[in-house]
Amino acid sequence: MLLLWMCLGIVVLLIVWRRALHRERDLSARLAELQAQLAGSPPGVCSQCAQARDILPDDIERFKRSQYFARIGTWDWDVDTEQLYWSEAIYGMFGYQVGEITPSYEHFCNSVHPDDRQQVRAGELRCIETGENHDEEYRVIWPDGTVRWLRETGNVIKDAHGKAIKMMGVVRDITEEKAWANQLHSMAHQDALTGLANRLVLEQRLSAALEQARIQRTRVALIFLDLNGFKAINDSYGHAAGDQVLISTAKRLKNLVRTADTVARIGGDEFVLVLEGLSSDLNIQQEIHVLCEMIIRALSMPMEIASETCVIGTSLGVAVFPDHAMSMDNLIHTADLAMYDAKRSGNNQYRLGSQLGV
Repeated sequence: MLLLWMCLGIVVLLIVWRRALHRERDLSARLAELQAQLAGSPPGVCSQCAQARDILPDDIERFKRSQYFARIGTWDWDVDTEQLYWSEAIYGMFGYQVGEITPSYEHFCNSVHPDDRQQVRAGELRCIETGENHDEEYRVIWPDGTVRWLRETGNVIKDAHGKAIKMMGVVRDITEEKAWANQLHSMAHQDALTGLANRLVLEQRLSAALEQARIQRTRVALIFLDLNGFKAINDSYGHAAGDQVLISTAKRLKNLVRTADTVARIGGDEFVLVLEGLSSDLNIQQEIHVLCEMIIRALSMPMEIASETCVIGTSLGVAVFPDHAMSMDNLIHTADLAMYDAKRSGNNQYRLGSQLGV
């Protein structure tokens, strides 16, 4: 079901993105026509764009309506001055009513998020100096503090001597697209219930951790963890109560490890921890003993679920690189075998890969 929703989300995002791109290309093409007309006009006509707009009132009215429905606005900026023109659609993108302010380059810069101003300015300068298309995504801060994402595209207009005198382009609000992209990224990389890393991210991080360990000659500990008594809670109190147990377990595990370590849920009531950068000089058996006892103790603490006090146990299997396995697949297999051996031994037990004779 999750995979189905991910696929549907991706399809919707692609449809929205293609429609927005089509609208943006249409407006960019119209701007290109205007640029071509301006380029063939006598020097100085660019400073009289307002007069040109008056000459074609019907075209301008249709253009304004298309911007309104497409939620795309047009702008032009005299690069040597503060003069900036916004079409009506742009005011709302910056949190203003039409005519509420007089657009200026300084006002535009002040509206751009401080962390994005350098990027936007660098893009403008690159466009002016090289003639490359201007294409930037950046955040703006509205007067009420709201943060929105915009995408701005355009190009430079030069006079008869090749000097850049104006930039013209289009801008549109892409906040919803960004939200969709972030949501799809989370769905693809996080467990939907707990917010922990999923199996895909686990394997990516474990692979990177092992590569780093080979270079730095350090150790990586992989811990497979399975809850005991979880099915009984599901059967007695329902799946909502079981979900609360999994969420609480995830929080407890996150609080036990370093921010550099990974906690993942790979399905059901199975969790995995990746502890990287462990010194090769450590007494690894003693370190793992302390860690596993700490995990068992933390997860054995009572939980208040569905107005009831519940207690669960756990079984842990641990494999250490390079002590118990040299490859990622063998390390995962060893930790998995160790966990099932611990489960057969009783509640709240752990086993090391070395205890399996592998």
